[in-house]
Amino acid sequence: MALKATIYKASLQIADMDRGLYADHLLTLAMHPSETEERLMVRLLAFALQVPSDDHQGALLNAKGLSDADEPALWQHDLTGQLLHWIDLGQPDERRLSKACGKVGRGGRVSVYSFSSSTAVWWAGLKDKLSRLQALSVWQLPAEQSQAMARLAQRSMQLQITVQDGTVWVGDGKTSVEVQPLCLQGAQA
Repeated sequence: MALKATIYKASLQIADMDRGLYADHLLTLAMHPSETEERLMVRLLAFALQVPSDDHQGALLNAKGLSDADEPALWQHDLTGQLLHWIDLGQPDERRLSKACGKVGRGGRVSVYSFSSSTAVWWAGLKDKLSRLQALSVWQLPAEQSQAMARLAQRSMQLQITVQDGTVWVGDGKTSVEVQPLCLQGAQA
């Protein structure tokens, strides 16, 4: 018998002063049986940092991610179905990232949020090969900060996410975690 996904519900209050974005979002997140709460919270953070201010170009949605090797964790398609933004988590290989950059085409974006303590080793082996991919942005989340975010995970969450000067605070009303994403490649937002 196959294991089923665990459903998490999140109410996000986002105050992103760097982008001038202030919004509330209700999300239903299916946590794959092989996914950790740390990865789930990184996916939620990636959503908050990349969600567009409106849906005129299409909404940012959860993709199948771990359930389908051909899909990222999150993606945004425009109203015609054209892929605009591919968001991956972890440490994808060069081939996957090159293929993703090809799928988004001209004007599209690919973002990666790596959160493992081995990110420096992974990135050292790929940075020269990936430097030619102009659509690619790679972000490192310090492992201790992503692990602290995992401790905020609840089946029903109400989170406040504040972004100012590149620093992110994620809080649940009782506990707050400071996250400082480091841009390894690409645009600063």
